[in-house]
Amino acid sequence: MATRSIDSRGLGRRPDLWWEALRALFAHARLRWWARPPFLPLPDRRYLAWRRETVYGDPQARIEGADLVAYLEWRRRLRRVTS
Repeated sequence: MATRSIDSRGLGRRPDLWWEALRALFAHARLRWWARPPFLPLPDRRYLAWRRETVYGDPQARIEGADLVAYLEWRRRLRRVTS
């Protein structure tokens, strides 16, 4: 049984960040994601492994919900400041 690499439970309690999560999903999607199975705008596995290594020191670590929420809040603040 495969474990999920991202704990999205924190995001479930933050509907104000759902649009930002969709923006982030498409911003980090593989190139030409629509041309390869599973035909979803998912980030490249190598990118996620690199991010987990830089944040947690382990490319197999699970991304914590609180960290995901903090990242999305940062993205939203940055987007508002620069627009």
